[in-house]
Amino acid sequence: MILVTGATGFLGSVLVRQLLDEGETVRILRRETSALDLLGESADHVEHAIGDVTDFESVRAAMDGIEYVYHTAAFVGFGGAKDAERLHAVNVVGTANVVDAAREASVRRLVLTSSQAALGRPEKPAGVIDETAEWTGSKMDTAYARSKHESELEAHRAIAEGLDAVIVNPAVIFGPGREGENTMEIVAKVRKGIPAAPAGGTSVVDVEDVAAGHRAAMARGETGERYFLGSEDLRWKAIFDTLADAFGVSGPKIVLPPPLALMAGFASEIVASLTRSRPTLTRETARISGRFYRYSNRKAREELGITFRPFRATAERIAASYGG
Repeated sequence: MILVTGATGFLGSVLVRQLLDEGETVRILRRETSALDLLGESADHVEHAIGDVTDFESVRAAMDGIEYVYHTAAFVGFGGAKDAERLHAVNVVGTANVVDAAREASVRRLVLTSSQAALGRPEKPAGVIDETAEWTGSKMDTAYARSKHESELEAHRAIAEGLDAVIVNPAVIFGPGREGENTMEIVAKVRKGIPAAPAGGTSVVDVEDVAAGHRAAMARGETGERYFLGSEDLRWKAIFDTLADAFGVSGPKIVLPPPLALMAGFASEIVASLTRSRPTLTRETARISGRFYRYSNRKAREELGITFRPFRATAERIAASYGG
C-alpha cells in the first residue's frame, strides 16, 4: 500500500496515475474540499484518506497499513510576506508531521519532493549547481526556497531517527494542468502574448519525467541522498519562445533588464497592497529571474537510470492539451 500526499495537485496527480498504471495499490491524503479534476478517473481507483498534512492526527491515521510514502504536498507561494506563514505551516510543519508519522508507522521508505530552490542560489551564479550544494543563505533565496530547505532538514532529522527516506529536487515543472495554476500561469501569459522576458534563466522539466523520477528514487535511490530532476537549462526568453512556437503565437520581443524588473516588482507589490490582492510580480521573484542558474542532472541519470525529454516536447504536449 502506497500513500501519496498532494495527490490532487499538479505533480501528485500524475504520480498517482503512473503508480496505478504499474498496478500499485494507492491511498491519497487529501482535504475534504480538494478538487479531483486532475486525478480524473484515477480518483475512482484509489483509497481516500481525508485530512491535511498540517494536522498530525489525520496524517497518522492515513499511515495505517502503509509501506511506502510519496510526500508531494507543498505550498508554492511567491507572494511575499502574505505567503510566509502558510509556507512554513505546509512545507515545514507539514513535512515534519509526515516524516514523524511515517517513522511511527514503520514505513519501508519515503520519497520527499523538495525543489531545486532548496539547493540554494548564490548571489552571483558561477558554475553548475548539483546535489552537493550546501545551503549558505543569500538574498537570492526566496521564502519558498527557505521553506523547502527547512523541509529537507526535517527529513534528515527523521532519517537520523531511523526513517528510510530519499529526496528529489525537481526543476521548474511544466506540463498540462489547471489553467492559471503553477507554470500554467506562464503558459496563459505566453498564449495571450507576452511582450518581454526576464534576462535570466532556469532549469525546466516535464511533470511526467518528475513523477517517473520519484518512482525511480523510491526503487533505486540511496537513503538520505538528493537527486536533481531537471531536463534543460534555458533562458526565460527561450522558454517563452518555445511555448509560443508550440501555440503558433509570437514570443516576447524584449529582454527586460534586471533593474527594470525590480522596479516592476516593487510597483506590483504596491498595487497589491493597495488593492489587497496578490502581486503578479514581487521583488524577490524579479531578482531571481534576472539571473541564470545552471544545474546538473548527471546523478539522477546515472544512479536512477532516468531520462528527460527536451522542453520542446513538453511545450508541444501542453499545446496539444488545448487542442492546439
